Amino acid sequence: MLRMAPGCHGGRMRIDIIIYEGFDELDAIGPFEVLTQAAQMGADLSTRLVTLDPAELVSASHGLEVKPHGVLDASADLVIVAGGGWAGRAERGAWGEARRGTLPTRLAKLHESGTPVAAVCTGGMLLATAGLLEGRPAVTHHSARNDLVASGAKWSDRRVVDDGDVITSGGVTSGLDLALWLVERYFGRDLRTRVAAHIEHHPTDNERVTT
Repeated sequence: MLRMAPGCHGGRMRIDIIIYEGFDELDAIGPFEVLTQAAQMGADLSTRLVTLDPAELVSASHGLEVKPHGVLDASADLVIVAGGGWAGRAERGAWGEARRGTLPTRLAKLHESGTPVAAVCTGGMLLATAGLLEGRPAVTHHSARNDLVASGAKWSDRRVVDDGDVITSGGVTSGLDLALWLVERYFGRDLRTRVAAHIEHHPTDNERVTT
């Protein structure tokens, strides 16, 4: 029996993955594949790649061009933020988005309205900039560890840290672990196991902490 997330629209859960100029490809594409695979295996779930403002194409950090499915709005049941470009202090990427402030402000408003938020890699620094990690256990890419701690977060060495309405994950490939954990959290361990077997990725429970 699949467990539905609270507040799902019409019974179907929707997860939006936020992308922007300079995001890291795997931060978004990894979770997207896991979550869409879960849907193909029976989860009542839809997943979109979205931008803050309308965009025909978004260029990622390694040159991939992505056509987003739509624009971020308040109707998603959970929002995942991709990272990328933080360590190099790049204007295209999470660092630039943090400096501009528009995306962190939007994330803070979504969270305040009751939308759970998650992050991959230095997408966690956008949550930190939004003021959502202060006093919470969290993780991000190792290159941003000092910045994360300076934001008031409590550093964790786990690949995925679930603190209820805020979930963070480590660098790049841990987006797969984050997405698999979301599958388990909302739709059960059996489905997570089947999706992990399909993509041949098997994270262990000791890589995750649930608070």
